[in-house]
Amino acid sequence: MSEEASKRAEEEADTPDLGGQSDDSSDEGDASGDTEMDFLRSLFSRTLGLSPGEKVLDELTLDGVARYILSGKCKNIICMVGAGISTSAGIPDFRSPGTGLYANLQKYNLPYPEAIFQIDYFKIHPEPFFALARELYPGQFKPTVCHYFMRMLKDKGLLTRSFSQNIDTLERVAGLEGEDLIEAHGTFHTSHCVSFLCRKEYSMDWMKNKIFSEDIPKCDSCGSLVKPDIVFFGENLPDRFFTSMKMDFPRCDLLIIMGTSLQVQPFASLVSRVSNSCPRLLINMEKTGQSEFGMGLIGFGGGMDFDSDKAYRDVAHLSTCDDGCMALAELLGWKEELEQMVKREHALIDSRDVKKKDEANQNSKSTGAEAGKTDKTA
Repeated sequence: MSEEASKRAEEEADTPDLGGQSDDSSDEGDASGDTEMDFLRSLFSRTLGLSPGEKVLDELTLDGVARYILSGKCKNIICMVGAGISTSAGIPDFRSPGTGLYANLQKYNLPYPEAIFQIDYFKIHPEPFFALARELYPGQFKPTVCHYFMRMLKDKGLLTRSFSQNIDTLERVAGLEGEDLIEAHGTFHTSHCVSFLCRKEYSMDWMKNKIFSEDIPKCDSCGSLVKPDIVFFGENLPDRFFTSMKMDFPRCDLLIIMGTSLQVQPFASLVSRVSNSCPRLLINMEKTGQSEFGMGLIGFGGGMDFDSDKAYRDVAHLSTCDDGCMALAELLGWKEELEQMVKREHALIDSRDVKKKDEANQNSKSTGAEAGKTDKTA
């Protein structure tokens, strides 16, 4: 609302009711209602600092986002990503009915699905988590188009940071480094003893050997459980999540949200941390993260607003994350480059996997030969 309109709304709201002069005019009644709503918006704007920002996009579509990126005005992109960016790699998300992780945990005899990631339950019954970890362990999956799109943003100097809810480490496999990432819910990259008096650190290889040998990982210093550094319910998020949030989001000029239901706090609240003028693009199978009803009703709130007449910066592209990223890449003129990157990087991963298997087979043969010599000597 302009300053002049805001002032006029306040003056009209302070004018005494001269009842009876216009009660027969529905048009005037509608106008009066609009004025009262304008006054409320102005009041909330001044009191809570929720004034809508400048409209940056020329169109609230994927095309509008692409034109903004190509304009050169967009230099600090933050990505917020969840499990949906990894489903095409073969990793289930958490909440999809029928196919999500929580819908398929019956075999672990849990009191409720989320218990598998509850720290108190884990300390008493660690077996279900480590059984699941064997199925989902990093290194068995390849990054998706979406992961490589973020890598491309990094290579082009546009990515400030990727804030990820995922623990599959596929961002790292795709070429993002520790400085590029905030793994909000932790990672398998390192592990620690759960004892506060010990906290000894263990490597990813150490944990992998324990998990696949079906041993419950125990600390060799104190005997307590060792847990990958993923954040369970009941644990605090990493300190770096909060420090980077305060540093990165105020200067963000495009927020891209992909593959997340925006239901888990405090991660979900990050959408409200950017400036009021910062465009926000959601690439997801369904709309999510929308404003609370009360605030959305008057055109405010940190949540997403895709459909109201007050919408001015939020864009929803409803598709798979891979399709959405490829569509955006095409509009940016990057499609062929992205396709080539995915093909090249997947070939490198396949080549490394073959080499590891050959080395493992050679080691196995060498061990067998040595054992045969020992038997003959004996």
